Amino acid sequence: MSWQTYIKEYGVYLKLERSLSENSLQAYLRDIQKFQEYIELVGADISPKDVSTDRIRKFLAYLAKLGIAVSSQARMLSGVKSFYKYLMLEEIIDSDPSSEVETPKLNRKVPDVLSLNEIETMLSVIDLSTPEGTRNRAMIEVLYSSGLRVTELIDLKISNLYLDVGFLRIIGKANKERFVPIGSEASKYLTIYIEQVRNKVPIKPENEDYVFLNRRGTKISRVMVFMIIKDIAKIANIKKNISPYTFRHSFATHLLLGGANIKAVQEMLGHENIITTEIYKHLDQESLKQTLLEFHPRS
Repeated sequence: MSWQTYIKEYGVYLKLERSLSENSLQAYLRDIQKFQEYIELVGADISPKDVSTDRIRKFLAYLAKLGIAVSSQARMLSGVKSFYKYLMLEEIIDSDPSSEVETPKLNRKVPDVLSLNEIETMLSVIDLSTPEGTRNRAMIEVLYSSGLRVTELIDLKISNLYLDVGFLRIIGKANKERFVPIGSEASKYLTIYIEQVRNKVPIKPENEDYVFLNRRGTKISRVMVFMIIKDIAKIANIKKNISPYTFRHSFATHLLLGGANIKAVQEMLGHENIITTEIYKHLDQESLKQTLLEFHPRS
């Protein structure tokens, strides 16, 4: 079969078996098409079944010579590896030529991370005697406990809370669904907010299902979440550049430092590609909920 036929069938596999979004699907196909173009460019008249490990390494060297960023090289290699895993799965090849090819070293800077003491300090300065303070405590607890993106936090819905079993249903990027464990502390403060504060807010139409509301009864905005966190960090006298994402980064880093499985953390963060998660580093094996309960400092 031709490269085009293999790539077409690979695309069907990604769509039906892996349920990738259209954007992710096209990104994977572009990566393998770039590899095919390289094969044709160097005049190698070979099918995907005949590609060697050395050929894939030379492809990476070619990308580097073109000045392609290391992160893009790593992503393209990930696409090639995914393609060859598919060929192995379909028993089209007997051995994977990409398995011995190392991912280019990423010179990524790990974002600012808060220590557990800094997080405790921030939480301690929140005034729980006010409705806003109770809400803000619940927001930060959820951000740190479950590693949510700020958009996922503001879009979180009452109907997607499964606190009795310790999970949140999150609709992430490209409408991809995932279930994320929530720690007992976050669950406690979220329940207090919902039962003692939120139910007293005059909720505007079409906002009834959103968890976090402003005082006017509409869904809280991204900008407001950023401002709230900046203000709390200032009161706590924390000099780092703090944002909602700082709690997501701290969540991942603290789990991995505690020994959690990088694949489990990848799933909890909703990263499509594990390379994105690898900036936080390290390994071990456990189910998602058990990982959180066992390693997360605020469970």
